[in-house]
Amino acid sequence: MYSEWASLSTQITANSCGAQCFSVLNKFPASAGREVVISVVKQLGTNLGITQNAEPSHLVKDEEVRWCMDVICFGLSLPLQEHETIKDCVNVYCEWLTALHPQPRISVPKPICEDANLYARQIINHFHNLFVPRQGESSDTIKRQAVLCHRVLRTLQQTAQISQHMDRETWDTLLLFLLAINEILLAPPTVKDDVGDQLCERVLSVLFEVWLLACVRCFPSPSLWKTLQESCAMWRHRIALVDQWNRVNLALTARLLEFSYGPDFTQLKNAGEEDGQLIPAGMTNDCVAQTWYRFLRMIGNPTALCSPHIISKSSHFVQWALTHEKGAETHQHPCLQMLPQIFLNAIRGISSQVDAFLGLSKTALISLTRSSTNAAPTTPTSGPPSSSSINSLPSIGTELRPPLSVARPKCNSILHLFGEWLFEAAHIGGDTWLQNRKKQACEASKRPSSMIMENRKGSISLSQPNSLNDPASLPPTLTIDKYESGRAEAIGTLCKIFCAKKTGEEILPVYLARFYMALQQCLKITESKECDETLASILLHSADLFRLDLDGINVLLPGFIAALEIVLPDKDLKLKTQAITFNRTELRRSAINILLSIMVLPLHYHTLPIRNLTSDTGEKGLTFLQLKSRLMNILMNALQVETDAQNTHMLLGGLLLCVQDAVTFEDTELGGTDHLSGPGVHHHEENLLSSDNAHALFVRATYLVCHRLISSWKTDLNVSLAALELLSGLARLHIRETDALECKRAVKWICDYICYQCSRPPPAHSKDLHSTIVAAFQCTAAWLMQHPYLLQDKDCLQTVLEVVELGISGTKSQSKNGDLPKFKDEKELKPASMRVRDAAENLLTIILEQVGYFPSECGPESISSLLDELALMKHCNSLPTGDGSAGVCNAEQAISKFKYFVTENSTILALLEEPLGNDQDPQPTVTLLIRGPFGRHAWTMQLRHLPRSKSGVKYHAVNPGRPIPMNDITQRPECEQKNFPEGVDKVQPCVADYSIPTIDQIREQYGANVISELEAMLENQSIHEKLAWAESDNSIDSLSHAQECVPPTVCHEFHAARLFLSHFGFLSFEIRDPHNPVESLGPPQRPLIVLDTKSTTFASDLDKLDKLSARTHDTVYCFYVKAGQTTAQQIIGNMAEDQSYDSHFANMLQTLGWPVHVAEHSGWTGFAHNSWSLKGTSALADRHQSNVSSESNYNGAQHVLYWADVSSEIAFVVPNAWNLRYNSEMDACSLSSNCSDQSTVSNVWIRGDDAGSLKSKPRNLSLELDANNRNKEPVPPTRRKGTVSKPALLVQAPAKIFLVWLESFEDYLNFPVEDLLAYARTGEELQSMQLPRAADCHVIFLHSLQSGLLRVKLQGPPGRMSFATPLVDGMVLSRRVVGNLVRQTALNISRRRRLDNDNYQPPHVRRRLKVQDIVQKYKMDLSEAELLAHLFQRSI
Repeated sequence: MYSEWASLSTQITANSCGAQCFSVLNKFPASAGREVVISVVKQLGTNLGITQNAEPSHLVKDEEVRWCMDVICFGLSLPLQEHETIKDCVNVYCEWLTALHPQPRISVPKPICEDANLYARQIINHFHNLFVPRQGESSDTIKRQAVLCHRVLRTLQQTAQISQHMDRETWDTLLLFLLAINEILLAPPTVKDDVGDQLCERVLSVLFEVWLLACVRCFPSPSLWKTLQESCAMWRHRIALVDQWNRVNLALTARLLEFSYGPDFTQLKNAGEEDGQLIPAGMTNDCVAQTWYRFLRMIGNPTALCSPHIISKSSHFVQWALTHEKGAETHQHPCLQMLPQIFLNAIRGISSQVDAFLGLSKTALISLTRSSTNAAPTTPTSGPPSSSSINSLPSIGTELRPPLSVARPKCNSILHLFGEWLFEAAHIGGDTWLQNRKKQACEASKRPSSMIMENRKGSISLSQPNSLNDPASLPPTLTIDKYESGRAEAIGTLCKIFCAKKTGEEILPVYLARFYMALQQCLKITESKECDETLASILLHSADLFRLDLDGINVLLPGFIAALEIVLPDKDLKLKTQAITFNRTELRRSAINILLSIMVLPLHYHTLPIRNLTSDTGEKGLTFLQLKSRLMNILMNALQVETDAQNTHMLLGGLLLCVQDAVTFEDTELGGTDHLSGPGVHHHEENLLSSDNAHALFVRATYLVCHRLISSWKTDLNVSLAALELLSGLARLHIRETDALECKRAVKWICDYICYQCSRPPPAHSKDLHSTIVAAFQCTAAWLMQHPYLLQDKDCLQTVLEVVELGISGTKSQSKNGDLPKFKDEKELKPASMRVRDAAENLLTIILEQVGYFPSECGPESISSLLDELALMKHCNSLPTGDGSAGVCNAEQAISKFKYFVTENSTILALLEEPLGNDQDPQPTVTLLIRGPFGRHAWTMQLRHLPRSKSGVKYHAVNPGRPIPMNDITQRPECEQKNFPEGVDKVQPCVADYSIPTIDQIREQYGANVISELEAMLENQSIHEKLAWAESDNSIDSLSHAQECVPPTVCHEFHAARLFLSHFGFLSFEIRDPHNPVESLGPPQRPLIVLDTKSTTFASDLDKLDKLSARTHDTVYCFYVKAGQTTAQQIIGNMAEDQSYDSHFANMLQTLGWPVHVAEHSGWTGFAHNSWSLKGTSALADRHQSNVSSESNYNGAQHVLYWADVSSEIAFVVPNAWNLRYNSEMDACSLSSNCSDQSTVSNVWIRGDDAGSLKSKPRNLSLELDANNRNKEPVPPTRRKGTVSKPALLVQAPAKIFLVWLESFEDYLNFPVEDLLAYARTGEELQSMQLPRAADCHVIFLHSLQSGLLRVKLQGPPGRMSFATPLVDGMVLSRRVVGNLVRQTALNISRRRRLDNDNYQPPHVRRRLKVQDIVQKYKMDLSEAELLAHLFQRSI
């Protein structure tokens, strides 16, 4: 930079030799000069006002002043024993220097005030004598000299700051003086506690601060800059030089960033107030830039610090080597042992400036530059029980490193500035560096040893090439491995620079090549398999390296995998560190981030070979597929030993990604038949656990996660939830060779987990603990739904049902196999909590009703029947009108045909006694609509005396025909009828026989009249009978006339409802056991409650019950963001018909769910008003949607993407401009309806629609079993009844989940969540009186890489349970699995949010409470007799 300019080193040398500070008194004996100085200076000192009032100086002529200055000049060079005299000399000169101040002191001589600059230059030069080290002085006198030097430096600095009269010559003199004293103090080798050691930091700071001041007042000439650079090169063995250099550079960089990148750029705040005031006020932007660059290049290439022979080539070191008693090389001076630390500080300073350009915050900068040497490593702990472990995980998924500034410069720009130094520093001690050293040594050995005369100051340097590069000649503290810390800092800084690459940014190939070569050198694993500082630094700062579309980055994949194999599987990782300390947890987290970004590469590139960076082609190249088993082993082993909660959370997400990707790959790419095969894979096939096919991964993952869940993770809420989410994800995988034994074992482990959690002591029972139990029940349901054959296994069925019983009642009936079972009536009902009981009931219902039967004929969109009263009446042919639909035209009329009963206070039975379309075969028929906690179900029953297989022939033909007459009439013999046996007269009568009186006895007792009347009555009756027979014989109906047989008319009047209720035990009134205290107390339990359906609001309440889904429902809003878009209008405009977007986005949408037509859809649509409506009945929705043009495929107007399983529903909406207009209309309608009389009723709907459901109860196998079981169950819990009266205050707003496709990854920083909330409304917000906030939204960003993979970025509220698996922040996905994993993550986020809500009620509980509301509102208090009478009344 200054090659064309002359150096001023000769002037500094002259100053050092005393040319400018020579006094005439030096020609006299020292004692004489001393006497003169003492006499003169003492007199001058009395006028200064130190001990008495100041007086005007008596020196009025120039000659007088010059003579006194000559004396003072000699006085400053006196031995330190004359401390008081030297002090007076210093005081006089410091006072006289005030001549440059705006207000000089009164004691300053007049000639000095008149020509201040001239005399100031002489004074400044004379001060040089004070700073010259005195040989052989004691430490006490040296400290006194340091005090005086400090006084002079302070005075000079203050004068430079406030003086307005200093000319260029004076500035140059001052700067050269500061250079000279630094030279004389700092150039010699460091000796502890000498004056140079004590003043080192101070003289350097004054030099730099005055130099900065000079840049503002009088910019130094290039010669001065060149001299400063050369001088600093001679002081590099002083650690203070690098520290002060870093300090000034950071201050200048802060000012540079202010005007270069504007106020929006992250401002760099210096740590101390002094540093903040380091840059003088008034320094122009151009001056800052010029000064910054010159200071940056001041000490030259920092890598020279790694060469002691270069640092020690000055004449001072040569002089030490020549005078050393034992003889030594210059580079063996003890002070050079600080070079590794100096090198580290220099690289750390460069790293700090790189951080500043990248926009890192103040905190991160300080930690990187100043505090990293003092940071104590943190030992990760898994923590005791749930509460303490959770506290260690305040906001899982949040970035530990601050985000980079959006306005940061390009990587090329930063590399232009610092790249050369960093690349060289990163190669220090590497193979390339050693080869270059050997080459240089070989070339140097061809020349004879020579003695070189330096241009600078004529110093002599001995050049001995053979010993120069011989490591044996270096002391042990200066071997090249001692510079490992600086090398680690350099390569870590390079990783940060390359990780700052923006989307679409180009990095020069030469930089990429040098970076890859440096990384390859630094990633080489030593034989000891230890993690050194370089390796740790790379892993710590390379988290984003494989997800930035860096050209050719995959050539480093084998090296990074080898590094991960050292760091992640080791439980007690041993770090080989010197000057840098690393937090092991952070190191493992960064390594896990790298692992998550490369997990999908083997199956993505498959058999593609990986090129080798080195030139030798003899080694056979690896393929990506060969690395898969190594990656799987790293992942499994890391999960086995990980103790940090967030790291475990990330690993679990990666594990499900691997298994899901392998399963999908085998199904799609290999047709589901072939195993992964390729070069290098066959040698793993003999070992199942080292195999990497989908089935082996499934088995390993299931075993490992279940084992750690039971042994280590059960006390940590977030890790337990993540593990259970992973197990649920594994259950849903369709693997051809699924092992039933493995699945059974997994269910057994989950049940054991539930048992353990329930059995923990009462102090451990908390909300978090119960959340894990609820999640475990949901996980068990997922396994049973996907593997229904498990319930065919007796042991598995018993295990599951025991756990269900434990959840519902709090204990098992049979705690051990040998114990006698305890019956339900004998048990005390003590569930762990109501949430646990609800979850267990849910699982029981799924086992009884859904396992093996979902989805039903209705499809997955509904687990309830799609029939209601109106639909059933349209199929009822026995109505008076010919057309059934004409008879019933609305729900109220249809409901009037039904009888409504409530059983168990939780199930509504609607009974229709009319047959549906089978009038020709009348049987006692009843049609039921059962509305229970788990849905609505329709049944039709007939009472048949024969099975249908035997009742094909009609019993009652219209005309059976006359039978053929039989003319032969048989003669019946006449016989006498006997009423008693023949031998009755022979039996001897007993006393009892005489108890019945004879006719004669009665005649004697009552008289003959009574007997006569009786005989007359018998005679009359005989006459009447004869007349009746005669009349009958003469009529046409008599048997003697020909007449066809006519069958009796068929009975149409059945009391089918009464028959059904009686047969199914609903009319068996309670019989109390007086010996049972539980039954003898309390009001009687009515088996049946009759509802009054005549109320006009009954139909609407029933409809609102039907609108309460039996499953949870969630909505995900999908957005597409083109590069650079930051406003909601731009983003929404991308979904217009005339806009184009990435086809992969459209393909991804298709994998999220099934396209459904809103008008024909009976599940959740993303909008509360038209969800769960029956097909063809949503006339309002049809009318509204018929007028809406389809601006987008899935905006919810006509179509939406939908997915459901047995316990949850989710809709994927792609909003556009229609959604904003539609939401505004619906808000207006909601506000108007809230003012009507329906407001109190709608509150229940609000409570129901808030969150959805867990499980269901459709299917028609279990009504009788269910009724019997429910009669034996305890009364449903009513603890939550209190929440019914004020639901809106307790409802938590549903989680808003956004799925955002980014063309440019950096746009996630400016994504307008707040503005897009207006497009993401379901209709539940106003009802729940809680509008969603941007801070509560969960955002899943997807960025498509050039490789075809997808990068994930998660953003959400900083809660304990905010982030769910399987997606993890920073993960890289394959397109094959993105839809599945996004959907699972959205569902898990919603589940976690519900678990974390204290007031959340599962869907079946809300339905039960709604039924109880209906009962309280419409029940009829009937006695048993009135109830039976009600059953015989026909419906109107």
